[in-house]
This record gives sequence, structure tokens and C-alpha cells, in this order.
Amino acid sequence: MKYFVTGVAGFIGFHLARRLLAAGHEVRGFDGLTQYYDPTLKRARLAELMVEPNFSWFEGMLESKTDLENSLDGFAPDVMVHLAAQAGVRYSIDSPEVYVDSNLVGTFNILELARSAKPGHFMFSSTSSVYGGNEKLPYSESDPAHQPISLYAATKKAGEVMTHAYSHLFDIPTTCFRFFTVYGPWGRPDMAPFKFVERIERGEPIEVYGEGKMSRDFTYIDDLVTGVEKLSTIVPQQGDPIEVPGITDSLSTVAPWRVVNIAGGQPVGLLDFIESIESHLGKEANKVFLPMQPGDVAQTWANAGLLKALTGFLPDTPVDEGVEALVKWYREYHSAT
Repeated sequence: MKYFVTGVAGFIGFHLARRLLAAGHEVRGFDGLTQYYDPTLKRARLAELMVEPNFSWFEGMLESKTDLENSLDGFAPDVMVHLAAQAGVRYSIDSPEVYVDSNLVGTFNILELARSAKPGHFMFSSTSSVYGGNEKLPYSESDPAHQPISLYAATKKAGEVMTHAYSHLFDIPTTCFRFFTVYGPWGRPDMAPFKFVERIERGEPIEVYGEGKMSRDFTYIDDLVTGVEKLSTIVPQQGDPIEVPGITDSLSTVAPWRVVNIAGGQPVGLLDFIESIESHLGKEANKVFLPMQPGDVAQTWANAGLLKALTGFLPDTPVDEGVEALVKWYREYHSAT
């Protein structure tokens, strides 16, 4: 099959492309190599992919319809996976316009591209942040997600709604998937797992928000990619919900559209996560405890029943195993650069 993956030089895009290539698929990537974090890491990921004969990529910006149209020249994708976005809850407070440009205008442009390319399946990456002020735990796809508490979350929720409209209007089978704190090798430097490893390794203090009382449904990158890969072959069909006792399918009643959580449903305390990093680094962290940051939530916890019902898969990599892989990669990568 042919996959078109936006954000292919990013953390998740890189791992997904590598998995798809290993499975024998052809992958065309798209990425803007933006400066949100050091593009050197993005180029290193691309270098790993470029050795694969079935991989090609195009450098361009989501905000440019011309770039997107040119990127599909001669390539007719069976599946389009839209991962590219401006990420980060805290950065959205300081630079909101970037989120509007990338996550709203960019998503509109990629949907217009899908409208003309007519892929068999369109996939959109959303986030657990859309649950926002929802106090019901664990988070289920059928729960209301109308109270975002960051602009980042608002733009991703808007993206979900936009994809639903296009799915209905133009009969584009669409799956939105909501990520929960993804971590692992080649991770994003702006995310807490990477920051903790880097600063503890260097002997620098780490900032622990929420006074250390937060917890997250951490999802190891290989598990996440497995979930996306499996979901890519399960094409939503309007009027054909799954019927499994105790499971509510999020399939739309007016479009071939579905939203799915991808996580293991096993939240881990932030201090427990840090303790695992300390153990694998063989170093103790100098923790600076701080209040909760604006736009953040104290706990995330996924109901992953729909994912399991659809794919038979549930993320299950133990945090200690995932952290060990992250630390090993970090040390190897920095010893070589």
C-alpha cells in the first residue's frame, strides 16, 4: 500500500514511516522542518529513513496549498496520515498565531488535498488534551470534549470537527486518534520525558509541575505506532458500528468517521516515572517542585476499550522498559553527535 505521512521528520511520523517501510509499504513524507525545536534531530530521523528505497519526502509547509499539491505529484496514496501540527500546550499560550496557521489553516489545506486525492482512508492525529476540563475518568471517546483549556487543545478539537465535516460532505473515510503522552527513543526535546533524561544526565535540576502529584497515561512509541498501523486497515463505514458488550463505538451516524483513544489505560504517577529514569541513568534528580502550569491537567487516563475491540491490540509496554529504551537511545545518540 501507499501511505502519505505529514510530519514525517517528527517523533511519531518518523517511527510510523519506519514501521510501514519495514512492512513493505511505500511511504511519501511531508515536513516543514520548523524551528520549534532543533531541526538537527529531525534531519537525523530523515537520514534513517532515506536509506529505504520505498521512501521519499517533500519539504514544505502545511500553510501552502501549492507545497501540498506538489508533494503528491505522481503519488496516489491509499492512506493519508496527517501528523504534522504545532504541538505543545505551554507554547500555545505564548505563540497562539502559530497554532492557528498550522493546526487550523494547515488542516484545512490537507483536507482539501484529501478531497482531490480521494484516499481510501484519511487519518488525523488528535490528543488527549481535547478532554480538557472533563472530570470523568477514564476518558472515553463518547465523553463530551467541549471544554478545552489550552489553545493547542482547541485547535486539535477543531481539527476533529473539520475532518468530520469533510468526511460527511465528500465521503472520506476518516479515523481520528487521540494520543496520550507518547515517549521513547527519538522523542521530542520539548516534552517532559526527554527533558528529564537530558537534565538528570547533565546534573541539572528538573522542574516538576503540579508539585509532583500529576499522573499520565504514558504510551510507549512502538505501542502507539502499532495502534495507528492497525487502525489504518480498519476503514470506518457509516452505519456499521462494532457491536461489543460494554463498548460504545464513536462511529458517526452521518459520516464514515470515528475517533479512537490510543493508550494502555494504565496511568503512572509523575514521580514514579522520574524514579524509573533515575534508576536507568544511575543518577538522582534534583527536583524543583512547582505549581500546575496554565492549560495543564492533573491526570490523564484513557478508556482503551474501543481500540481493543477494533484491533485486538492494547498498548502494554511497561514504563520501566520504555524508559530503559529511551535512556539507551539518548546516550547513544549524543555520544555520536
